Amino acid sequence: MVAFAASIIVTALLAFGVSWYTKRCPADKVFTWGESMLFATYVFFIFWWIYGVVPHQWLVWADSELNWRPDRYIAGPKLFWTGEQGVVEWALPFTTTYQLIRDIIAVVIYLVALGGNVAMWRSWQERGQEKNEPAPTSEYGRPLIKDGGGS
Repeated sequence: MVAFAASIIVTALLAFGVSWYTKRCPADKVFTWGESMLFATYVFFIFWWIYGVVPHQWLVWADSELNWRPDRYIAGPKLFWTGEQGVVEWALPFTTTYQLIRDIIAVVIYLVALGGNVAMWRSWQERGQEKNEPAPTSEYGRPLIKDGGGS
């Protein structure tokens, strides 16, 4: 668990570094060859970390300490109306193993990483652009007209 938690903390620190630099870098800055290589290496390291290390640490933790194996089935608690079966066995028409849940969580980790990847690239591409302020509205929610309108 410590290694998985540490990998999440390192991911947060790496993402903070990108957002910190995005806010301080002007949109019209011309990068040198050395700066481009440095930032490309940093981005490659982030990709390697998020798509390689974090899911690996999750799978190692689930396999070792949590003991989520393919021969362990999710049964849930036994209640008086389920008989000898657990709640999950009684409610679902299929058997569910802990390994299936482990793999679904790994896929969710990849999807969250992909969403964060898209959000970071979007924030980088939109840096320096003006944010459009919404037009002032009346107390009824209609836009106010500046020139007095006409008929």
